[in-house]
Amino acid sequence: MSPVAALEPAAELSATAEPRGTTAADRRPRLAAYLSAAIIVVVISGFSVIGVVNLLPRSVDAFHAGYAVLAAAALLAIQLLWFSRPSTRLHSPAGRALFAVMAALAYVPLLTFGLPWVSMLVYVGSAGLLVFPRRYGWVAVVVALLSTAGIYQVFGVKPTNTFYNVFGTLFYILVFYLLSRLARMVHELHAARTELAQRAVAEQRLAFARDLHDLLGLSLSAIALKGELVSRLMRKSAERAKAELGEITATAQRTLSDVRAVSHGYRDLSLEKESRTAESLLSASEIAVRIHLDQGDLPVQVRTLLAKVLREGVTNVLRYSDVEHCEIDVRHQDGKVVLEIVNDGVAADDPALAPGSALTALPDEVAALGGAATAKTGGDGRFRLHVELPLPSGLGAAAAEDTGERSESASKEIRRLLPVVMVLMGIGATAHLVQLAPRPWEIALAIGSIVALLALQFSYFNRPSTQLRSAQSYGMLLVQVCLIYLPLLPLGANWVSLPGLLIGNALLVLPPVAGWAFFVLNIAAFAEIQRLSGADLTSTIFYTAATVMTSLAVFGLLWLVRLVTELASTRRRLAEMALAEERLRFARDLHDLLGMSLSAIALKSELTARVLPLDRDRAAEELNEVLGLTRQALSDVRSVASGYRELSLDSESRTAKSVLAAADVRVRMEMLGDELPTPVRTVLAVVLREGVTNVLRHSKVESCEIAMRRTDGGICLDIVNDGVERDGEAEPVVPEPRAVAVPRDSSPGSGIGNLSHRVADLGGELTAGVEPDGRFRLRAVVPA
Repeated sequence: MSPVAALEPAAELSATAEPRGTTAADRRPRLAAYLSAAIIVVVISGFSVIGVVNLLPRSVDAFHAGYAVLAAAALLAIQLLWFSRPSTRLHSPAGRALFAVMAALAYVPLLTFGLPWVSMLVYVGSAGLLVFPRRYGWVAVVVALLSTAGIYQVFGVKPTNTFYNVFGTLFYILVFYLLSRLARMVHELHAARTELAQRAVAEQRLAFARDLHDLLGLSLSAIALKGELVSRLMRKSAERAKAELGEITATAQRTLSDVRAVSHGYRDLSLEKESRTAESLLSASEIAVRIHLDQGDLPVQVRTLLAKVLREGVTNVLRYSDVEHCEIDVRHQDGKVVLEIVNDGVAADDPALAPGSALTALPDEVAALGGAATAKTGGDGRFRLHVELPLPSGLGAAAAEDTGERSESASKEIRRLLPVVMVLMGIGATAHLVQLAPRPWEIALAIGSIVALLALQFSYFNRPSTQLRSAQSYGMLLVQVCLIYLPLLPLGANWVSLPGLLIGNALLVLPPVAGWAFFVLNIAAFAEIQRLSGADLTSTIFYTAATVMTSLAVFGLLWLVRLVTELASTRRRLAEMALAEERLRFARDLHDLLGMSLSAIALKSELTARVLPLDRDRAAEELNEVLGLTRQALSDVRSVASGYRELSLDSESRTAKSVLAAADVRVRMEMLGDELPTPVRTVLAVVLREGVTNVLRHSKVESCEIAMRRTDGGICLDIVNDGVERDGEAEPVVPEPRAVAVPRDSSPGSGIGNLSHRVADLGGELTAGVEPDGRFRLRAVVPA
């Protein structure tokens, strides 16, 4: 079955037959490994069988026949079980020892069997390329070729036959090497995916840590310092202490706003969605807008940044009442993607270009991806925001380039050797033609058809970008059929061609049933042509078997080279997906971990300022809690940056009780004292934190009940409060008074929407809704 077609039903069955989480990118490397193993077994086993069959005309006795079979079987076993297995360490002492054993098995039987055994030297040459560094590997190849030529000369074989067999030996050496190396390439690329993703994530985490430090570290440190200052001023100057508390409150509120901005900014933005939003907003403002969006397939980082630029540009346009026309253009140009936002009605001294404005910050973000951004008013009086971002083949996967450098180098080597193998096929066919001693015009006709076949192969079928299932490919196959079989009419018994190219290409291009039917039909036709040409039974079997192996080798090499190219592209997509997933995780962690802490700091700062004139001791207690919350927030910042997200459920419950009491909310809390698994404890702590943050948003809340208990399905956490406004931010408005499950596709940074992702990841369920008595209930059930 054609491997390309084999992928299609696999994709169709993925919804029912594949385990959860399995993707087409996961299945293809495995399918490639199975396919390459099957081709290697058929080609190499067939070669060994033909080598042993060549001994039969010598009428060897049973002992020598057994000797030949055992030696050939040992060579085959070493090749298949060691050198052709992608998981073995070739450049190891064991590999070199097995190479020595293989060399002995290839050369020693020459003393007994002579010329018929010389084909086994192919094993030595291919194994040498695999085991030794490139320089010494080619030395092993040269030694095998010289040995082949020398043995043929010793036995008095004609130079033309010697030339033909030496090139045949080189052909099979390269075929064995390429098949083994390509199977190893598939394995290496598949194994490298996790490392590539981890490196990409590690790089992104460094950027997150820098943003956290810049945006939050300074603010939290300032809150801590001002808290210490207020502690000292409380006994000296209540007015100054109250002023500093006001600054603490403002800083906490500003920092909370920064957290939400960062959480929102790290989401994977949609350029299409932003363009539709921009068109709607501009049209609503009576601005004539023209949008041309030709983004194509963009990496995640590029797409997200362009969406952000578009948002800032449109926000800038909406600031001005004189704007009447706006043009937004996204296009590909010279290997770059270009975004232009042009509008009229903007003054030359545009305040949007003032230092610290959103537009002036864009060049740094664009430059981080290797692009350039300009924002200025042109000579025609129109304001133009112009952004260019490069689109190299590996953008978004810079980490992948370093990790996959050796694999990519091997891939290039394979692509260079593939045409060499096919040229050797042409040289071998030409040498065979010369042995038949045809007339000059017959030689010219046969060589002309072979050259045309190779030219078509190199210019079309060898290109990984060629569309296989297309009318053009079918037409090219028909051209190959004509180039191969039409010369048969004038040449007759002197017909020599390359049917292996046609059959191998057909297996790759045609649908499965048609491809294998074409394979059988052409092999049968080739065998019949050999019989009608007067070849004996042994020669017919030999040449037919050689055509089968050549066809499978061409098929395997062509498809596996295409797969290597596809996997190189898949590596970049995987790295981009890892970055996007890490951005999403970061947004959730940032919102969930810091949201309540900062809200509580602002709330307790206000409370401290209110009670300071009345009760300094109470104010001191509240201030100590502010300092404690600040230290916890700093710790949370470090935990998000480092990836350590284990929370203490006991600590969160104490903090929740204290914060709610400070907001004059009556609290009734029932918690379990049982030891829970770390993932369950952490998720429930986050649910408790977000639930309490939700309560603090509503000024009408008077009572809150928090209860955690065991159920048949695991652990259940309920957070129930009154005084809920139905148009609140967090609560879903339901058509009837009942709790509803929160959908998993909720946007990151939306609070309860984040929790549904966390709970569902543990196999649990989160529900949130308004009950018949008007109270809001948040319930999380997590299996323990």
